[in-house]
Amino acid sequence: MRRSVAYSVPPDWEGRRVKEFIRQYLRLSSRVLVKQKQAEGGMLKNGLPCRSVDSLSAGDILELCFPEEIVAYEPSEGPLPILYEDEDYLIVDKPAHMPVHPSPGHDRDSLLNRVSYYYRNTGQSPAFRPLYRLDRDTSGLIAIGKHRVAASSVQIEKVYYAVCQGTLFGSGTVDMPIGLEPGSKIRRQCAKEGQRAVTHWKALASNEGYTLVGFRLETGRTHQIRVHMAYLGHPLAGDDLYGGSVKKIDRQALHCGRLSVMCKPLRTHMASACPFPQDILHAFPWAEPVLPKQEIELL
Repeated sequence: MRRSVAYSVPPDWEGRRVKEFIRQYLRLSSRVLVKQKQAEGGMLKNGLPCRSVDSLSAGDILELCFPEEIVAYEPSEGPLPILYEDEDYLIVDKPAHMPVHPSPGHDRDSLLNRVSYYYRNTGQSPAFRPLYRLDRDTSGLIAIGKHRVAASSVQIEKVYYAVCQGTLFGSGTVDMPIGLEPGSKIRRQCAKEGQRAVTHWKALASNEGYTLVGFRLETGRTHQIRVHMAYLGHPLAGDDLYGGSVKKIDRQALHCGRLSVMCKPLRTHMASACPFPQDILHAFPWAEPVLPKQEIELL
C-alpha cells in the first residue's frame, strides 16, 4: 500500500504554486519533487491529480503519494534488534563488528543484508536508506528511512558515548579538520588541509584511569570522535588504530546511545535510546548507572 501524506494549505500560501509549497514549505529536495511529478498520482489537489505549476488556494488539501519501490538486496538471516518501526522509519540497535553495507569479508552479514531479510519476511521492499552510518565496530542506534521523503529534509540529533583512556574533567569542543593520513586508505588524522570537523564532548564519570564521555557532533567525518580524542591524547579504549589499548575490550568502546529524528513533511518527531552492549558493560561496569543522569542534559 502506498504511503501518502495530506497537507492543508495555510492562508499565507494563497496563490503560490504547488512546487513552491513542496520545496519551500515542506523543504523537500528538487529530486523528491521530480520523483513525485513522475509518479502516477504522486501529487493530488483536493483529490485530483495536479501539476507542480498549479496554483494553490488557502484550505486546499495537497496530498503527496510516495511511489512504491521494488528493491531486492541479498537477504541474510540473523539477529536484528528493532527498537522502533512505523511506515516511514525503522530504528535498530546495530551490534558491534557489523558493517552497515556489504564490504570485503562481510558480503552477507551487513546490516543491509539483515534488514533485507526482515523486510522480505514482513512483506516490505523499500530501498535501504540509513540516515547516517556507523563504523563497523561502533554499536548503537541507526535510523533507516523507508522512502525518499523519510530520508530527506530530516533533522537528526545523536548522542554518542565512549570510554576514553585517561582522566578527563568538564567539557570542551574540538574544532580541527580531519583528512586521510598520507599513505593510508583507512587511518585519518587532524590536518589543516582536511575537512572541517567539530566535536563537542563532556566528561561524565572517571574510574581506574578511564573516563566515560558523551559526544555531540556538528559534522559527520569518518572516524571523527576517534580521531579527535586521539588528538587530545585520550584515545578510545580498544581503538588500537588510533593508539587505544585492547587490554579491556577488543573494539573501540563507542556507542550511539540516543537519537532524535524530526521530519517536517511527515510530521515526525521521535526519540530513541538504547543501553550499552554487554562487551562495554563487562569491561566498564561502573559506566552503566551514569547514563540516566546525564542523557537529557547532553541532548
